[in-house]
Formats: sequence, structure tokens, C-alpha cells
Amino acid sequence: MTARFKQKRKGRGSGTGYGSKKKHRGKGSRGGKGFAGLHKHKWSWVVSKAPQHYGYKGFVSRRKKEKAINVGDVEKLITDNRNEIDLKTLGYGKLLSRGNVQSALTVKVAKFTERAKEKIEKAGGRIEVVE
Repeated sequence: MTARFKQKRKGRGSGTGYGSKKKHRGKGSRGGKGFAGLHKHKWSWVVSKAPQHYGYKGFVSRRKKEKAINVGDVEKLITDNRNEIDLKTLGYGKLLSRGNVQSALTVKVAKFTERAKEKIEKAGGRIEVVE
């Protein structure tokens, strides 16, 4: 019987490629999984290939930050002539002191700063604490 296909020549000789004996031999040759070792044995890779790697995410706090509003912005929220505003129903948890108030307001809020209280009382208004 004649051979119709030429026989393939598989890798001949010691190891066939990939350099020395230990290279390209399973998981151990990776030097760790993913970004492991970037401060140690993979540091030269970080310096040359990814110098921006450290510090690009920063720190993100998981704690919810309370929504706050300044005294100067409270007057803009009043729609009718009652001069009374409930910041808790509007989604605000704290009243801060930046800005000024011209009209006497009654503000209902859970938390406030001392300077914010001074400014509202100076204009003839008052703050009611709502839990």
C-alpha cells in the first residue's frame, strides 16, 4: 500500500522550543496568578509595561454619605408663601452654613451645624429637629 500523506515531523530533540527545561511548564512558571507578585518578582513588569497600575483606583468608602444642603440654597426650594420647608421629605439629612438667608424660615431637618442655626435665627427663622 502506498502512502498518500507525508508523515508529520513532530518536535525532535531536547524539549523542543520554549528555551530551557523549566520554562513553559504549567502553572508554576507563571510566578503566581493574575497580578500576584507585582511588588516583588514582577516589579520590573510593572515599571516597564504598567507604570500607572498603582493608585489608579484609589479608595472608595462603602459608607453612605448623608445628603446635605447649604443655607443659601434653602430659599430656592420654597415654592409657596408659607416660608416653611421640610428638608427630610426632600431627601436632605443635614443643613450646612454656606450662604445667607434673607427671609424668616422654619426649617425641619435631622441635623444641622451651629453656624447654620445662627444664620437662620438671625434672619428671624427657626430650626425644628425631625428624626
